[in-house]
Amino acid sequence: MFDRYEAGESAVLVHIDFSDEDSREDITELQLLVESAGAEAVGVITGSRRSPDRKYFVGSGKAEELAAMVSATEANVVIFNHALSPAQERNLEQLCQCRVLDRTTLILDIFAQRARTYEGKLQVELAQLRHMSTRLIRGWTHLERQKGGIGLRGPGETQLETDRRLLRGRIKTINKRLAKVDKQREQSRRARKRSDLATVSLVGYTNAGKSTLFNALTVSDVYAADQLFATLDPTLRKLEIQDGSVILADTVGFIRHLPHDLVAAFKATLQETREADLLLHIVDAADENMGDNFEQVQHVLKEIGAEEIPQLVVCNKIDLLEEVSPKIDFDSEGLPTRVWVSAQQSKGLEELKTAINQLVGQSIVEVDLQVPATAGHYLGQFYRLDVIQQKEYDDLGNCILSVRMIEADWHRLVKQSQGELETFVVESAAVE
Repeated sequence: MFDRYEAGESAVLVHIDFSDEDSREDITELQLLVESAGAEAVGVITGSRRSPDRKYFVGSGKAEELAAMVSATEANVVIFNHALSPAQERNLEQLCQCRVLDRTTLILDIFAQRARTYEGKLQVELAQLRHMSTRLIRGWTHLERQKGGIGLRGPGETQLETDRRLLRGRIKTINKRLAKVDKQREQSRRARKRSDLATVSLVGYTNAGKSTLFNALTVSDVYAADQLFATLDPTLRKLEIQDGSVILADTVGFIRHLPHDLVAAFKATLQETREADLLLHIVDAADENMGDNFEQVQHVLKEIGAEEIPQLVVCNKIDLLEEVSPKIDFDSEGLPTRVWVSAQQSKGLEELKTAINQLVGQSIVEVDLQVPATAGHYLGQFYRLDVIQQKEYDDLGNCILSVRMIEADWHRLVKQSQGELETFVVESAAVE
């Protein structure tokens, strides 16, 4: 029997302001997260500190204030807008006599509620198990695991060791299953590359309107709601543009301080973002925190290795702004950099399609290369993208290669090779 208190739907929220800018969170965002999790906030505790307290995260006086509010409101869960250590959680639970959650656990719980597909459920479970593995000691305090004495010594595992072994086994099983799903996704990506279909991935801060825009563009019925993390599982649809078609991918929304366990678990899903030819960065133009949210998304994109992919900023929800109409902003070279739309009212969609077409339409290149034997590792990258049209070897062992690929992929490989691939080019041409 676990020494844990049952969580309910009434919660006391705790938000502390720190002098360190990187540690700051948004109380409004916490309230939205709690609402998305299906809980009701019955009280809020705020304060400021220079650094967290080692025992309670908050000071002892604030901890007593928290316990008093829990008692007065009869709340059965306390939710911190910060990351807590296992010891801090345990100390706070003993003081408040109710369950205590931190920001990471709350987000994991929301993800567990939202996951619908087989892959999504596996990814959420993996993230939860990784997070739980650091907090196992909380679940078995009724057992005297390490106590010695007459009749208590002997061979065999302690309960804590058994839990850890079972967790490791389950994590290993889930990783194997996710690897199989990832292989299937990789085959689908190769098929798209063979058909010369560019992939355009929607990214952005959670609740910026990505799924609503996705539905408006592709006439789909992907679940969309005014809540955080309404969409978890990636959805792919074909989008017709002026010069052909592209694959549009709707993915999970980002958030500040996205838990590392989630980033690791959703590696396969985020692969759609890393392999995209263009990112549509959706921002809520009516949100006063638009600039900060924009930077948070850029930080996550860098964390998953997608910061070099070309981006088109889409300013959504212009219907909430005064005297703003659909339009395209261009840079000095005449390329689209920003599009203003309203997904809810289907305004600006044609302008967005025009901008996408200008950035990815007619972007196929054919390149002939002479790759020396010492640089054979590049062949694996071309095979992975399935873009090799012809291959043979000369008398010196050089590989004479012809590839046909999306231009953005070619430039990405050149950048990853620090320009070395360009030295192997014999001839290249754009394909209309």
